[in-house]
Amino acid sequence: MHEGNAASKGQHSESPLSWTFTGGVIELALHRAPCNELGSASLAELEKFATALQLMQSDAHALIIYSEIKTGFCAGADLRELYQRSQAMEKTEAAKGVRDFLERIHRVLNLIDAAPLTTIAAVHGVTFGGGFELALACDLMIADKMARFCFPELRLGLIPGFGGIPRLKRDLGNAVVRDLLLTGRSFNATKAQQIGLVSQIVGEGEALQAARGMAAQLRKFDRATAAAAKKFIKPIPHEELRREIDMFCELFARPAVEAGLRKFVESTDAQPYLP
Repeated sequence: MHEGNAASKGQHSESPLSWTFTGGVIELALHRAPCNELGSASLAELEKFATALQLMQSDAHALIIYSEIKTGFCAGADLRELYQRSQAMEKTEAAKGVRDFLERIHRVLNLIDAAPLTTIAAVHGVTFGGGFELALACDLMIADKMARFCFPELRLGLIPGFGGIPRLKRDLGNAVVRDLLLTGRSFNATKAQQIGLVSQIVGEGEALQAARGMAAQLRKFDRATAAAAKKFIKPIPHEELRREIDMFCELFARPAVEAGLRKFVESTDAQPYLP
C-alpha cells in the first residue's frame, strides 16, 4: 500500500487531505474541518496529489474521492480566506491572486477529469460550490440519500469558478444548468439521480462502501479499453473553462462581491454556506 502525505486513516497529519493506493485503487480522502473548504492549503495539497496521480495512474484502474467529515463532501471555496486576502491587498493584486488560484485549481481538476482511469466521487451531505465542481470532474457520482447539491455563488455576486458550468453543460441539459445556476437552490440526491447527475443512491453513510464495490467491479475490465472509451465520451471543454475564469475575475472586481463576502464572513450561522 502506498500512502500520500504521511497521513494514515484515522490518524491524520494537519494536512487537509491524504491519499492511499492499494490494489489498483487510489483513494483521496478530504478531512479538513468544518466541511473541507478549498483554500490555499487545500489547493497546495491537491496539486501534490495531481502530481502523484500522474505517476500512479498507469498502475491504477480507479480513483475514489470522498470526505471523512460528517457534515458533507465539501462546502466549496474557503470564502473567509478569500475575503481576508482581498482586504489585505490592493484591488489589482487581489484580482491577480484570484486568477492565479483559479488557474491552478483548474489545472488540478482538468487532470482528474482527463485521467485514464475511472474516477468516482462518493458524496454525502453538503456538496456545494467548489465541492460540487470537484465531484463533477469525476466520471461517476455515488451519493448517499442525505447528499445535497448546490451552486450558491449567485448570492455572492459570482458564478461557479472551478469549472462547474462547462462540466454541467457537458453532462446535462442547459435547463438544469440554468436552474442550479440562477436560482441557487439545492437538489437532493433523488432529484440529482432523476436528472442524470448521480449514477447511484445508497443509504446514509454507505457511499464510500458502494464506491469501493464499484471499483472492484471495474477491475474486471480491460484498462486500455476503458481509457479509450472515456476519452471518446468525455471531452474536456477547455475553451469554456477559460471563459469561465475570465467571467469570474470580471465579476470579482465588482463592489457587490465584496459586500456578499463580508456578509458571509460576518454571519453568525453555524453553517453560513447553506442556502
